[in-house]
Formats: sequence, C-alpha cells, structure tokens
Amino acid sequence: MKQKFLIVLSALFLLLLSACSSTNTGTNGSEAEGEGTEGTNTEETAEKQEVVFWHAMSGELETVLNDIVADFNESQENIEVKPIFQGTYEEALTKFNTVAGTEDAPTIMQTFEVGTKYMIDSGHIQPVQKFIDEDNYDTSQWEENISNYYSVDGEQYSMPFNSSTPILVYNKDAFKEAGLDPEKAPMTYSELKDAAKKLTKTEDGETSQYGFSILNYGWFFEEMLAEQGGHYVDNENGRSGNATKATFNDELGLNVFNLISEMHKEGTFFNVGQNWDDMRAAFQSGKIAMYLDSSAGIKAMVDNSDFEVGASYLPIPDDADREGVIIGGASVWMSSGINEDKQKAAWEFMKYLTTPEVQAEWHVKSGYFAINPAAYDQDIVKKEWEKYPQLKVTVDQLRETKKGTATQGALISVFPESRQKVVSAMESLYQGMDPKEALDQAAEETNRALEVANKKQGN
Repeated sequence: MKQKFLIVLSALFLLLLSACSSTNTGTNGSEAEGEGTEGTNTEETAEKQEVVFWHAMSGELETVLNDIVADFNESQENIEVKPIFQGTYEEALTKFNTVAGTEDAPTIMQTFEVGTKYMIDSGHIQPVQKFIDEDNYDTSQWEENISNYYSVDGEQYSMPFNSSTPILVYNKDAFKEAGLDPEKAPMTYSELKDAAKKLTKTEDGETSQYGFSILNYGWFFEEMLAEQGGHYVDNENGRSGNATKATFNDELGLNVFNLISEMHKEGTFFNVGQNWDDMRAAFQSGKIAMYLDSSAGIKAMVDNSDFEVGASYLPIPDDADREGVIIGGASVWMSSGINEDKQKAAWEFMKYLTTPEVQAEWHVKSGYFAINPAAYDQDIVKKEWEKYPQLKVTVDQLRETKKGTATQGALISVFPESRQKVVSAMESLYQGMDPKEALDQAAEETNRALEVANKKQGN
C-alpha cells in the first residue's frame, strides 16, 4: 500500500509540475502579445525609431534645444530624437560630406542658410515637400518671409528653424547726451551719417566713442544690398537658374561700400574686425554708439549693458524704397537614402518643432524668430515683449519685408567662399582702397568660384 501511495503521489506531483509549466508558458506568451507590461516595453523599445539630429547650437542655445528634444521624446512611445552637437555650421557641413549617402549619415541636420544651394546640389537630401504633400500639411502657418528662403520653384527643401535678421542697435543714453531723440533711430544713410558725427567723441586727438560700426562679415553687406532691392548674383539671385556671375558690384552694392568708406574717412566709423564678441564688447564699453547686429543677440545686449539699448530697422539710401531683409540663421534638412520609417519619425519631430507652443519657448529663450507666427500670441511671448520691446521691433521689420527674389536671398553653392571675398574687400576700404575697385575685385573672385562650381555640376 505504501509503495502504491508513493507512486500515486509522484504522478500527482508530475501533473502539478506540468500544469505550472503550462501556466507560465501561457503567461509569457500573453505578455509577448502585449497583455503584460514587461513584454510590451521590450517590444516597444525594439521598434523605437531613432532620429539622429546633427546641430550647431552651442552654449545656452544647446541647453534650450536639448530641453525641447527631451519634451518631444517624453511625448513619444515609438520615436526617440538624439541631438548631437557637431561644431560650427562649417564644421558640421564638412562632417556631413564624409558620411552623406551612407548609413552613418544623420537622419536630420541643421545647416546655415548659405549652405542651401550646396545641400540641394549634393544629391543626399530628401526635400521635406514630400512629407508636406503626403501629410497635407499646411505650410501657410509658417512665416512666409522665412520659409521662402528654403523654397525653390515651389518646392520646400528644408524646414526653417533658427532664424534671424540684422538690426540697428544703438545706445539710447548716448543719443540723449548728443542731443538726439532716443526714440528715433536713423532710418536713412544721411540720417545715419549725421547721427554718427554727433555721437563721435574725440579728446586730445583720440576718439573715445565712434558713431557707428559694422562687423566685417559678408552677411551684413548682403542685407544692406537686399534692403534696396539689389541682387547678389544674376538669374534672379540664382532663383530662376544657376547663377553665373556676381551682380553685387552694381550701383546698389556701391552705395554700401561708399557709406562705409566715407564714414571711415570722416572718423565716425570704427573698424571692429571680424569677431562678434569684440563688436558687442565695443558697444557695451561705449566704444561705439550704433552698430548692426543679429536680432538673436538683442536680448543679451539689453541684459548686459549699463545703459538703455534701442533697436531699429536697417538704414537705407535716401532715394531707395525699403524692400526688407533676408532671413539668416539655419534650417533642418532630411537625409536621403535612409529608412523611410526614420524619415517619417523625423518629420513628426519637425512638425512638433513648428507648433506655436514650442516656437514660443524657442523665441523667448533663444531670441530667434518664431517660425510659426501664432507663437507670438502665446502669453509667455507677450510678457517677454513687455520686458524686451526690442524683440517686437525685429519681428515688425521681418513682417514688413516685401516678397521678392532680392529679399528671398541668393542661391549659390560657393556662398561661404564669396562671403570671404566680400570681407576682404570691406577690409581693404580701411586701407584707403577705392570702393568700386574693391567691390569689383570681390565680384571677379566670386565669378571665378562660380565658374568652377558650375563646371563640376555640369552646367
């Protein structure tokens, strides 16, 4: 009996063990199908689309960008954006060249505005127009004077992101001291020259304060040219066909060079060099009373100056009609030849970036324009404008810009090189070179660069 009992007991134990084994298997199977928590997380992690985002934002701007990305990632179950700093715009573009078209290419990349033509010609980008069309996305919610720069023949190639324009920054306290109205900044070249003379201080043969300065940077020349309706290159600024020659050495371009040359000879213009920090330091120390800066830098000037800071539109020649400004900054491009699911994930992130709430945060914390003007109706922006009315001045200047190929900006693949030629020409003015001769030389060097680039492209 004892032996039979042990046999029965053993059989029951084996049945029980088998039942437990079946239950565990069933449970695990259910979890793998999404009924359990642990199995679901494992599957979602495996399917998450990683969007590698190369950018050139450093310092505080990188912190702001990373916070925006983190908020997006938190809101997503199947997408994760990884922002990676790649140095300056130039450095990032150089790195992109080495991996473009390979599996190591970033999903999306931030590129400065003068790299637009280069990116289009590279053959390694996917125009975002594809996703705009597929999604029936309404791009009219974007600021037209910003998105136009990155649109060619009606096709949107990239999504505008950090955008800025130049503005006139001036010392209101210095204006009062010189007997000038601090609420009326100079709007024309003659007004600028007159104000600069009154603002320039000379003691014992030494100038302690100069009236005006422009950084030796090609962007400011391009803006002062476009403000008059001038084109940088032929073929409608490269918009109706590939540019073949520079046109910036015409009468309108000469207006700008003559202004700089004349004011420098009069002793009212300070050669600040090519460094942005040096330019801003000269203003904050009282070395210069007026200068041109990026709209994105105005908040820092207000916060870090011991005097009241004003902001105004770019001055124009007395007989010119004000056309407006060209957008500067950068946009976000999508790589071609990568997994389409990753591209779609990247597009979701792009759409998120342009929402009013995100753009309001970006505008307030970075100083850059809002891509979506609805952001300006957000409470945080209204409060910011009360504190910094200078920001609204920059937005108004952009909004009043007239649509046209001059203010849309030039499209040339050799823009960075051409800019440097213009910088050299600007600097030659301080050595006494004739403005027309200096400008012609920069144009000829640009023409040679265009010729080489067009031959490479088979044009």
